[in-house]
Amino acid sequence: MDLQLVGKVAVVTGSTAGIGRAIARGLAEEGATVVVNGRNPASVEATARELSALGKGKVVGVSCGLDSAEGVEALIRGAEAEGPVDILVNNVGIFEPKPFEEIPDEDWQRFFDVNVMSGVRCSRAVMGGMRDRGWGRILFISSESGINIPAEMVHYGMTKTAQLAVARGLAKTLAGTGVTVNCLLPGPTWTEGVATFVERMAEQRGTTPERLKEQFVPMVRPSSLIRRFASPEEVAAHAVYLCSPRASATSGAAHRVEGGIVDICF
Repeated sequence: MDLQLVGKVAVVTGSTAGIGRAIARGLAEEGATVVVNGRNPASVEATARELSALGKGKVVGVSCGLDSAEGVEALIRGAEAEGPVDILVNNVGIFEPKPFEEIPDEDWQRFFDVNVMSGVRCSRAVMGGMRDRGWGRILFISSESGINIPAEMVHYGMTKTAQLAVARGLAKTLAGTGVTVNCLLPGPTWTEGVATFVERMAEQRGTTPERLKEQFVPMVRPSSLIRRFASPEEVAAHAVYLCSPRASATSGAAHRVEGGIVDICF
């Protein structure tokens, strides 16, 4: 299926690794001009170079953190050098397991600034242009943790619930304009960060990372129907579709790519 993304300008925040990188690659493979982003200039440059080598959509990088208004301004300014932004994927996010009583105020604020306010600011910066042109796609990468709040990282779950609220409200704000706003809810996904986390846990438990990887989802998310980690590419395939003109009748929705962990059928 042709997703009709040739000529579109897409921004994917936090896209030098994991789900963000897979989404950026998927959009580039469909012919979009993609702006990748991260804090580390070397990682951003390497990602842009590697994805550009695919020989499909143009890929450029903008290096900046998105935990401040100034960082968001730098990203949008750099992206608009490629043309008006047609697609925004609010993917950047942080997570850290920590008992509730040990989470200080500073961590609550940091998680909110990175996971929530980055998307609020980026969306606010591009929505006017999308509305004026009569077309646009804004996608928040939330999580099943926004519905299934994890006891081991309540502050993370809080931010993912907040994304659901922001996306639904923004979709209502942009109703009838040709701009859609949606959320994607991945479940456990085998990214670089998760691999590091599992390696540390395996060392603590005296087992191998490979063994723990097989056991992790059935043990920690026993309601999973696929009983395994998803790959970033599996999540990205759904994301790229939601960013395309083909998804024109979908807005204000929260699409689950969590392997059936959330025990509802709608």
